[in-house]
Amino acid sequence: MKKKVLQFLLPFFLAVLLSSFAWHKFYVSVTQIDFVPNKKRVEITSRIFIDDLEKALEKKFKKKFYLATSKEIGEANALIHEYLNEKIKISINKKSQNIEFLAKEVEGDVLIFYTKIAISKKINTFEIFNSLLTEIYREQQNIIHTNINGSKDSFLLTNTETNQKIDY
Repeated sequence: MKKKVLQFLLPFFLAVLLSSFAWHKFYVSVTQIDFVPNKKRVEITSRIFIDDLEKALEKKFKKKFYLATSKEIGEANALIHEYLNEKIKISINKKSQNIEFLAKEVEGDVLIFYTKIAISKKINTFEIFNSLLTEIYREQQNIIHTNINGSKDSFLLTNTETNQKIDY
């Protein structure tokens, strides 16, 4: 009898446990940074969930954005650029860099942003500050992958750790 009850209850408890993971929202962005010396630039690709970014933009600018829809507001790109410049800062060789917004595209429920930094000098130090969406979600994780001077690194920035410095 106990075996039959256990055979019935065990799958039920497993289903409840696994479904609780499905209900938990995952707050993450991924940024890829590549130094391309022959093009004299650093190329940056950031991936952010549309709904999370929209929530942050609406809080900051006090307006609806309707990102990635036919109702997207005309000033969306300029305001996204402003937000990205506030939330992502890069210093190369101890000098703050201007990040140029190039384009954005939609891939499923993710917005992909393409930006670049013009640089012709060898990179000796690279520092990044990334606080994307941390004002909205305490659990936000910003994963950074770099490929600079042939050296690949990855690190995780969070609400409490927003900076990373690499010496080459």
